[in-house]
Amino acid sequence: MNEQRTRAWAGIDAGKAHHWAAVVDDTGTTLWSRKIVNDEAAILDALADILGLAGQVSWAIDIAGTASALLLALLAAHGQQAVYVPGRTVNRMTGAYRGEAKTDARDAYVIAETSRVRKDFAMIDVPAQLAADLGLLTAHRSDLVADRVRLINRLRDVLTGVSPALERAFDYSAHKGALVLLTGYQTPAAIRRIGQTRLTAWLVNRKVRGGEAVAVTALSAARSQHTTLPGEHVAATIVAELARQILALDDRLTAIETQIRDTFRAHPQAEIIESMPGIGPILGAELVAAAGDLAAYADAGRLASAAGLVPVPRDSGRRTGNLHRPKRYSRRLRRVFYLSAQSSIIRDGPNRDFYLKKRGQGLTHVQAVIALARRRVDVLWALLRDNRVFTPAQPVTQSA
Repeated sequence: MNEQRTRAWAGIDAGKAHHWAAVVDDTGTTLWSRKIVNDEAAILDALADILGLAGQVSWAIDIAGTASALLLALLAAHGQQAVYVPGRTVNRMTGAYRGEAKTDARDAYVIAETSRVRKDFAMIDVPAQLAADLGLLTAHRSDLVADRVRLINRLRDVLTGVSPALERAFDYSAHKGALVLLTGYQTPAAIRRIGQTRLTAWLVNRKVRGGEAVAVTALSAARSQHTTLPGEHVAATIVAELARQILALDDRLTAIETQIRDTFRAHPQAEIIESMPGIGPILGAELVAAAGDLAAYADAGRLASAAGLVPVPRDSGRRTGNLHRPKRYSRRLRRVFYLSAQSSIIRDGPNRDFYLKKRGQGLTHVQAVIALARRRVDVLWALLRDNRVFTPAQPVTQSA
């Protein structure tokens, strides 16, 4: 155990509270296997022990997220790099070893053995400060958007139990004035009692744009129902509370989107990314957070493959040209390119022309958008390579 070997492979089964690390030599013999608390001192002690086992240690881990952030940062500080072994691969490889037990120690051993046998796993790079900030901000914004959708759905459900006509009268997901109305008046009787003039004044005092139109629509819905439904008083209180929560959430979303925009525009190539039609500061920030260092991709094909925009063949025997959607790719990166491509076809230009061309060839909407997204990867890659912004017209090539 004290003899230092030339090379060893360390596999880490990562978790939030603790990790389990296993180290094997070139014959697959276990040299070291131990639980490591997810704490800086414990990780440093384990690193010292493992690095003392061999002159060169190759690291592999099954989670590249917040649970392993401290571990990866300490590895990078010690000049060590880890590869990412997907959980699907670990699950498949587990069946190749004896026994049916499922423990952290066994998973760590399988990760170490898999990294020893296979040499094609991707390296995990600790993100730069800007990319890390954008990753946290965009993830937090996604959570807030999901919370807003949940609150809107709950508001509509409860309001239907008070007044179905009032629930149908407005699009509460996009109408701030309607939400302000619900903070004060939720039942048909209350809206009829205040009347149009006073309700308009009440809305205008709260800076509702088009307050008179909101009052007229609400009063029309209130006059269509004179029946008091069971539980109306309690439901009205819940509706008012939900409306206030949605308005407060809108303010939080506005603040974080401003922070995302300011952080993203500190990126040296933010102007180039934003010049692409369909990509604004939010999608641009998600692109940087999902792709990381764009210079790390050898060519546009690698970036498109990481986004799942390159089909993979599944040929067998006489069946050739059987292309399918890949299973292993960045869903977040694919979403960025898909949404930006879908937004770019709204206005006239080369993106819309390409989309219409693909539709004319018989492709469905989704297929045409994916084809456009793949083409846009090439364009974005060329812009970043040449360090120039997007222009609808092709630049004139001058002779040397």
